[in-house]
Amino acid sequence: MINFKSVHKDQELTLIEEMAHVIWHEHYTPIIGAEQVVYMLKKFQTADAMSAQISKGYHYFLILNDKKPVGYLSFEKRKDALFLSKIYLLKSERGKGFGRKAMLFVEARAKENDCSKVSLTVNKHNLNSIKAYESAGFVNTGAVVQDIGMGFVMDDYHMEKFV
Repeated sequence: MINFKSVHKDQELTLIEEMAHVIWHEHYTPIIGAEQVVYMLKKFQTADAMSAQISKGYHYFLILNDKKPVGYLSFEKRKDALFLSKIYLLKSERGKGFGRKAMLFVEARAKENDCSKVSLTVNKHNLNSIKAYESAGFVNTGAVVQDIGMGFVMDDYHMEKFV
């Protein structure tokens, strides 16, 4: 049975940091390269970085299958939208419906927070994720290139879904 556990404790953030390391290296290295993966993990996915994000209004959740962590997600309310910052599953857990259930969870949080839509950004070359978002009802609203420092950029599409 899948459920979602709100994350606040350092121990849980350390678990997410460890999962991020595994997920990002296997999934994103072919897309953005090893150097950018290492940089982004240090900048955005350490326990300290996530703790700082939580203090600024982000919400983190472990995705659990029978109490076993299989992934994580994070979102932030931005005006009339719930911005889905992160949604990641371990490779061994993909294709089992967990991503779909996680999206339903996020959409329910959007409604609870009086948001009319869920928005996200996805790397332009992350084709499987783009396809999954489109099949979930998200629409590409345009390109977004964001400088994240050290000569790296996030070259993404902005997508949204009305809820």
